[in-house]
Amino acid sequence: MARIVITGGSGFIGSHLSEAFLARGDEVVAVDNLSTGRLQNIAHLAEHPRFSFVRADVSKEIPLDGKVDGVLHFASPASPPEYLAAPLESLDVSSLGTRRALDLAHANNARFLIASTSEIYGDPEVHPQVESYNGNVDPTGPRAVYDEAKRFGETLVSAYRRLYDLPTAIVRIFNTYGPRLRPSDGRVVSNFLMQAIDGKPLTIYGTGDQTRSFCYVADEVRGLIALFDSDVRDPVNIGNPNEITMLELVELVREITGSTSEVVFEPLPIGDPTRRRPDITRARELLGWEPTVTLRDGLAQMFAWYLEERTHGRA
Repeated sequence: MARIVITGGSGFIGSHLSEAFLARGDEVVAVDNLSTGRLQNIAHLAEHPRFSFVRADVSKEIPLDGKVDGVLHFASPASPPEYLAAPLESLDVSSLGTRRALDLAHANNARFLIASTSEIYGDPEVHPQVESYNGNVDPTGPRAVYDEAKRFGETLVSAYRRLYDLPTAIVRIFNTYGPRLRPSDGRVVSNFLMQAIDGKPLTIYGTGDQTRSFCYVADEVRGLIALFDSDVRDPVNIGNPNEITMLELVELVREITGSTSEVVFEPLPIGDPTRRRPDITRARELLGWEPTVTLRDGLAQMFAWYLEERTHGRA
């Protein structure tokens, strides 16, 4: 049994990670300040004998005692509305927060995994995106509070690895969706599904020709744990390589939900990438991982979860 610390442990992906580590017999300490995480995401774990929750801002402190075997740093706003509304906090959690999480791992010689993002590639000039691509990011644009913060986090992790020979891993997460993604999160999948459920127009930003690749959360978590368990230190893309336009996505959502809502178009936000698709060769070869859940099946499961949340007054 290992003792695993997950910052952002009550968040969307963090709560699924907490559940997965417990299921395989580990002890889990979830640390979260609840700025974007939700206690209801981990309510079913509250009485588990190997689970504990610590409410703390990891940018300021990680108040833990005892031996730690692994640290997974997932604390951070992740959707554009969230990190644009809290720019300084977003910068802090990827700089100061990463440093504190690394110090915790270093003090225990623990395996460390940082949740980086496909956003470090910016509006990519290389397609699909391979880990060796250094990206096309505007350091002064509004999205830089997330993009550049995550890039700096990767730099910190690499510095600790070189300086202390700390066993570190960097995962670059591409768009992930599924149950526990907050209805008000502001990402395109949650937006489309909730607009369809509420009978509102489905909003596409820009022409709808821009693309994304969506990975179901169960697949994502399986890849994250495979990376954590490995000795791989170089960055690894974990995402679904099946690329889809926003126009195609909105039609799939309308089909799954039975929505007859019209589609409306709004201006594209500043700095919004035009294309996004991971090259997952490294994940396949080094981890034996690839996604298995189709977008249609994953969206249907997420839609059913939103409907269930609505019946309980939580969505």
